[in-house]
Amino acid sequence: MKHILPILTITTLAAAASAQSAASSGLSYNRVGLGYNTDSKGYSLSASALIGSSNFLVSAETTVGGDAGNGADSVSLGYVFKNVALGADVTVSVASDEAYGLNVRKDLGNNLEVAASFGRNSSDLNVWGAELAYNVSKQIQLAVGVSDAQGAASTSDITVRYNF
Repeated sequence: MKHILPILTITTLAAAASAQSAASSGLSYNRVGLGYNTDSKGYSLSASALIGSSNFLVSAETTVGGDAGNGADSVSLGYVFKNVALGADVTVSVASDEAYGLNVRKDLGNNLEVAASFGRNSSDLNVWGAELAYNVSKQIQLAVGVSDAQGAASTSDITVRYNF
């Protein structure tokens, strides 16, 4: 009888941990995108996917054309913490060229999603970003974002994504 309380406590904690890890935020991380930078007049191609059923996220991006030229390539590995606070997901990532990032995404309902990000790259520049996205359907998303790099002009992007 004296072992029932510790067993119930352990069982309850295990169930709560299992429910937390199984909770779905409703945000898609398996997607490809085509973006247009309205300032440099260049395009970007991006792709990201969760590894299996884990919360590890692999991402890649490259630029094509415009003032920045071709081939500003980046790959990253991150971990998605789902439903951290107020239903928002937080992703911590490390990328090529000694870049680090923190991204917060939240589903606002009515097919709207908002994201805010902070990154630091190998040039010791801090980069802040914000994005508002609209899910046209379960597979198609349109997004408008702005970013501001320390010591550089802010940029704006329009992106179309396909969720798979």
